[in-house]
Amino acid sequence: MSIIIREAGLDDIAPIVELEQGFAAEDRFPAKTWLRLMQGHSCVHVVKKDLKLVGAAVHLFRKGSSVARLYSISVAPEARGQGLAQLLMAHGEDVAREKVCTRMRLEVRESNEAAISLYKRSGYRVIAKIEGYYPDGEAAQRMEKVLT
Repeated sequence: MSIIIREAGLDDIAPIVELEQGFAAEDRFPAKTWLRLMQGHSCVHVVKKDLKLVGAAVHLFRKGSSVARLYSISVAPEARGQGLAQLLMAHGEDVAREKVCTRMRLEVRESNEAAISLYKRSGYRVIAKIEGYYPDGEAAQRMEKVLT
């Protein structure tokens, strides 16, 4: 079994969009958004297992800010439970440290108990609740991890 994490390229857009087809429509990005993210102040990384793209993560960075943001993370249902989300998160945290960021933040649907549990196990803590954060009105938990 071969696992590779690397920066995403234009050829990865279609497989990433396909990966997200299993998610709620309001949580998916269209190809145009993935292209914009790859060209902006962000890092898009993919994880491939046995040459198949099975996960992706987007980390955002603002010039002059010491706070990075995990904007999106997804792992294919058949690849869950294998530690791939943790690998993508750790990789993004390493990139953030290289950019001299001291904290990583994220927002997660309040109903997404599996993700909240993953983030807590990875050292994130809830710092705020944001009512009506998502387009469907659901609240978000804002979480943060101090990067050491």
